[in-house]
Amino acid sequence: MSLLVQKYGGTSVGSVERIEAVADRVSRFHGEGHDLVVVVSAMSGETNRLIALAKDIQDQPDPRELDVLVSTGEQVTIALLSMALKKRGIDARSYTGGQVRVLTDSAFNKARIQHIDVDRMQADLQARRVVVVAGFQGMDGQGNITTLGRGGSDTTGVALAAALKADECQIYTDVDGVYTTDPRMVPKATRLEKITFEEMLEMASQGSKVLQIRSVEFAGKYKVPLRVLSSFDEGPGTLITLDEEINSMEQPLVSGIAYNRDEAKITLVGVPDMPGVASKVLGPIGAANIEVDVIVQNVAANNTNDLTFTVHRNDLARAKAVLEANLDSIGAKQVLTADNIAKVSLVGVGMRSHAGVAATMFETLAKDNINIQMITTSEIKISVIIDERYLELAVRGLHTAFGLDKKSTSVAE
Repeated sequence: MSLLVQKYGGTSVGSVERIEAVADRVSRFHGEGHDLVVVVSAMSGETNRLIALAKDIQDQPDPRELDVLVSTGEQVTIALLSMALKKRGIDARSYTGGQVRVLTDSAFNKARIQHIDVDRMQADLQARRVVVVAGFQGMDGQGNITTLGRGGSDTTGVALAAALKADECQIYTDVDGVYTTDPRMVPKATRLEKITFEEMLEMASQGSKVLQIRSVEFAGKYKVPLRVLSSFDEGPGTLITLDEEINSMEQPLVSGIAYNRDEAKITLVGVPDMPGVASKVLGPIGAANIEVDVIVQNVAANNTNDLTFTVHRNDLARAKAVLEANLDSIGAKQVLTADNIAKVSLVGVGMRSHAGVAATMFETLAKDNINIQMITTSEIKISVIIDERYLELAVRGLHTAFGLDKKSTSVAE
């Protein structure tokens, strides 16, 4: 049978009852003859509780000690799940990230995986044990506990699957797959049977919260078949795979619509129209560790430009302060800001071979009297910035316009 890596998130293991349910599911797969490595997160809410404790002691907790603290959440879960499996007569063994030897760099709170030692896991699998591994954590070359950042358990699961050459990495969560858009906003949204790594990466980066971006990057790089499934309901989920694994005749024009409410807009008015000025604007922003998303430059009168770009809403005040401190060196007149915007993105590899997607998008928004403030594109994506109050109207209208309101659960029609 196949080697499966299964990852269960915080809601999936949020109580003893849910851990017991996970044990039942793992037992069933084990009984079918599959070899299993199970990666788990901390119980729902536990990481936040631990961080709050740290902040009761230090306003800015020491990064190394914070990793020591928050890594304990997953240690609880791996022990409880292993006990639940043993109760069912299945030999299971739990490991922290350091025990498995998930080697990372020393960037505390946001470490990156460098190497995984698979010998111990392979020995257990050969003995028909279920290997239960703490997600989200590893150990650096000096033996320090490190964590991979928010959503890091997904990355752990994919990385273990790549290292072990698993047949599939299954991500169990509170949704039953990847949908054409958020079904809470659009009830007619449908679950995709398959989607490419490239599309999933764009969906994740544009606001879809189903999978953590780093895990999708990792899966695509190492060609790990990735499947999103529900912890609470049975079903095939959504398979995330290589472009060539999906028949081009089955490929829709647009696979999904992502959105993001966390954007804010900054406009620098009266920027001199001269070489190097963009670096004078964005250099200090980058130095402040603020990420810039959409950028638009407008040519104005008297050899000046207006430069507009978006940042995360949480970074708006800091970005404005940085620019105002550099107004004289930039030579600009003033800084304008807006935090009432949202981004809507169409994603689909079908855009490569079809013209007219942008025209249909713009016509649809125009019919609903929605003004487009900024536009950015890639080979398989078109994103627009609009007024946040029109977000739901825009997503629903576009979902209908591109034929995504179907009742089928398959991407192929």
